[in-house]
Amino acid sequence: MCSVDDFCEPKAMRHHPTLMIVKSVNVGTPRPVQFRDKIVLTSIFKSPVIGRVAIYAHNIVGDRQSDLTVHGGPYMAVYGYPEEHYHFWSEQFPDVGLTPGMFGENLTTRGLVEDQVHIGDQFRIGSAVLQVTQPRMPCFKLGIRFGRQDIVKRFWQSGRCGFYFSVVEEGEIAAGDQIERISHIIDGISVADVVGLHRGDKESSELLERALRAPLFGKWKQELSERRIK
Repeated sequence: MCSVDDFCEPKAMRHHPTLMIVKSVNVGTPRPVQFRDKIVLTSIFKSPVIGRVAIYAHNIVGDRQSDLTVHGGPYMAVYGYPEEHYHFWSEQFPDVGLTPGMFGENLTTRGLVEDQVHIGDQFRIGSAVLQVTQPRMPCFKLGIRFGRQDIVKRFWQSGRCGFYFSVVEEGEIAAGDQIERISHIIDGISVADVVGLHRGDKESSELLERALRAPLFGKWKQELSERRIK
């Protein structure tokens, strides 16, 4: 298994200052775990895979979501999380061994962060094309993965939420693949701004209108729209 400091990638791609790449492709399947006084199913325990893997409409081969009401489906098919955030979390939780896929992400990425990624942006990765659809809202299962429930609130407050993708074109991807932005909504809204609006950190009517025009999926647009009406 690759470590946080040495994710699987070709040596020629290491330490490139501008390259956007996939550092790790991670998958997992439902497993029963004890949570307080009950047993729940979770797929948040993901591990890196070696070699090329297929991406289909709703997930990556070898990966399966446990609760399709909050993960998976056409607009949450693939979850990406920036490798850049791992250093922050290693300082927050020095006793937790962070490995690729620790946050339940399918793609651990380098060069993509929330304030630079817009809702609706499309990226070619390997032979697949993915589109950014929404930020990630953490749930209690992240606490199960870390063995501490305070991570859920701290994750949300940090703004380091990552982003969900839909699959525009099915294909194959692998660790080390370059990420190429092929479509960008210039007057759109970043993932970071959507989170800021939802948390109430940003109160801009212009920003809110951009969010409502964006191809934003899930409950995000509905909740922001209700906020505008109030």
